[in-house]
Amino acid sequence: MPKISEKGIRMPASPIRKLVPYSDEAKKRGIKVYHLNIGQPDIETPKGAIAALQSAKIDVLAYSHSAGTLSCRKKIVEYYKRWNINVTENEIIVTAGGSEAILFAFNTCLDPGDEVIIPEPFYANYNGFAISVGVSVKPIISVIDNGFALPPIEEFEKVITPKTKAIMICNPNNPTGYLYSRQELESLAKIVKKHDLYLFADEVYREFVYDGEEAFSVMNLKEIEQNVILLDSVSKRYSACGARIGMFITKNKEVYNAAMKFAQARLSPPSFGQIFTEAAVDTPQSYFDEVQKEYIARRNIVVESINKMEGCFCPNPKGAFYATARLPIDDSDRFCQWILEDFNYNGETIMLAPATGFYSVKGKGKDEVRISYCLNVNDMKASMKCLSEALKVYPGRK
Repeated sequence: MPKISEKGIRMPASPIRKLVPYSDEAKKRGIKVYHLNIGQPDIETPKGAIAALQSAKIDVLAYSHSAGTLSCRKKIVEYYKRWNINVTENEIIVTAGGSEAILFAFNTCLDPGDEVIIPEPFYANYNGFAISVGVSVKPIISVIDNGFALPPIEEFEKVITPKTKAIMICNPNNPTGYLYSRQELESLAKIVKKHDLYLFADEVYREFVYDGEEAFSVMNLKEIEQNVILLDSVSKRYSACGARIGMFITKNKEVYNAAMKFAQARLSPPSFGQIFTEAAVDTPQSYFDEVQKEYIARRNIVVESINKMEGCFCPNPKGAFYATARLPIDDSDRFCQWILEDFNYNGETIMLAPATGFYSVKGKGKDEVRISYCLNVNDMKASMKCLSEALKVYPGRK
């Protein structure tokens, strides 16, 4: 029997999805499972964007331009102008989700054996993307005690080698919800300039920023305009994860032209997703105002509930819709499986993501879980009650 590739062996299972079989079994037993493991918003997708799909008159569902339709790219330019991000349609490649944008960045800017520095915990798939293109992730540990703030620049300096080609950040952050400040990003820009590195920035949660804070884009950092690649997506913004539309954006023409060859190799982004995106850009601000209020209410339930539980700590996220909490448990993988297999509270339980999957350093995250607060307020309250009761009887409690 032929052997699978080394990449296939090394490819990590998703910490977000790997427990699905246990969730399915719990449901078969009649247990209600609250899904706190995945960032799938339950917010209604903007009606105008759905209507645009339903009313589209298409005789032939053809390929689009490899960079995306011109009309879609022009609408995306309009969107960024509202955020004081000045780009042109010729600096944007529409991708099949933010995931493809990340792959384009890695493939365009990095060679096998190169290194990319990423503060961790980080979105688990960054590790998978790196493995798929033969790149090594060099983690810089951020810690829960200060809310997962950007590690000191000295920590970056310690791991930079001749193989280091890029730094990657997610802002606001998945899985921690931390929002990097303008000052933190400007300090990062200095090291990017000093070592002439690429800066990959995943800004898909730009709309979800709380408590009067503001999201500052790397596209507005000075003196490193040629080093920056913005990675974005419509999935979370418009509660449209199935649209599979993302954006790869750079002002570096050499990088753009090289990325276009990868775009051409995969032919074109999804046509229906681009129709959706064009219309979604016109979504009124009132939609986002209501969504933000809803997420703040959900976040507050999570943070306040967990911080009342004995031995638990949850920093207050300033963005996205995730929180990473420290629990008095021996092993988060074991706990997240146990709570599905062996526990229920009044016929209900929860599905969490063990934080081990968001670290590349072995042994990190064993007492942490990521919680996605994508469920309505009543479900979040019920979920936190399940967690509280589970911790009281978990056999591996510390």
